[in-house]
Amino acid sequence: MKILILCTSIIVGLIAVFFFFVGSMSIYRNTIFYIKGLREFTKSGYEIASKNFNPHELDVDCSLKHFIITGANSGLGYSTALEIAKKNGTVHMVCRNAVSGEQAKHAIVKESKNSNVHLHIVDLSKPKDVVKFAKRFAHAHSRLDVLINNAGCLLNERVRTEDGLDANFATNTLGYYLMTREMLGLLSKSEDPRVLMVSSGGMYTQKLDHEDFNFDRWRKYDGVIVYAQNKRQQVVMCEEFAKSHPNIFFASMHPGWANTPGVRKSIPDFYERHKSQLRTPQEGSDTLVWLAVAPAKVIQKFGSGNFFQDRAVCSTHLPLAWTKSSEADNSEFMKKLSKIADKFL
Repeated sequence: MKILILCTSIIVGLIAVFFFFVGSMSIYRNTIFYIKGLREFTKSGYEIASKNFNPHELDVDCSLKHFIITGANSGLGYSTALEIAKKNGTVHMVCRNAVSGEQAKHAIVKESKNSNVHLHIVDLSKPKDVVKFAKRFAHAHSRLDVLINNAGCLLNERVRTEDGLDANFATNTLGYYLMTREMLGLLSKSEDPRVLMVSSGGMYTQKLDHEDFNFDRWRKYDGVIVYAQNKRQQVVMCEEFAKSHPNIFFASMHPGWANTPGVRKSIPDFYERHKSQLRTPQEGSDTLVWLAVAPAKVIQKFGSGNFFQDRAVCSTHLPLAWTKSSEADNSEFMKKLSKIADKFL
């Protein structure tokens, strides 16, 4: 086995060196990412990993806890909201669409038999709306225990918001940042505060770009790459928040390749090619639910700021992919993000 691992490492290293010198690191990253995905991110990957799960870690009663879940009307967000509601948690669904949000809320209340499910209509691509919601929520509630940043978008064409921001960045990065920053005060009043960010394995293919948030320098817009960059930004954001707020547990996570409306709509070719291998929304959200509700002694032993997949801490970089950014770049990224966010206060 040791010989096999050594040989594999050598082969990967040689491939990386080859692509580095021919100037095609993106091909190397995408190739290794795809291989890793087929092995770990699929339904079979979940089934293998789940053999090591401790089911008793989810035997909890959340009746005294308050949860905010963005994008809770479908996919991973809906599945997470439903599971937490079943455990008697007070669930605050933050959704953009009032109709689908109301339908999802009704379904969750009916199935969970938990009436403490509340709907809030907020468009995360609109920074001012996020700030207004946070202020209203803080005024109406004494504390928040868990913030789950899940909502996201993958627009394949360049779209500018009314504020002049790239729509993918506004939702996936700035929306997460503002929602988190504006909720820190409420979270600090909880005995076990947690902030969770739903990232994606796509971030493995990208190195943090701490300068061109709006992708203005791109001659041709590629929504998939932009989305992956946003997901890298979320992981770095999580790490940096954890450093500056040690009293709050932060974590980012990868749900694997799951069969959700977002996947079917945004990357239909990928869906058609791999639909038989995709995880269910419940399998994809398992780690998210676990991070949100498992006892503090279970979660905190991992340390704050880590990246999780299938209830385990994972590396945030592929081997020899040259995607690591410096501490200075990460810090600069947060400073610039804060500066953009301040414009909407």
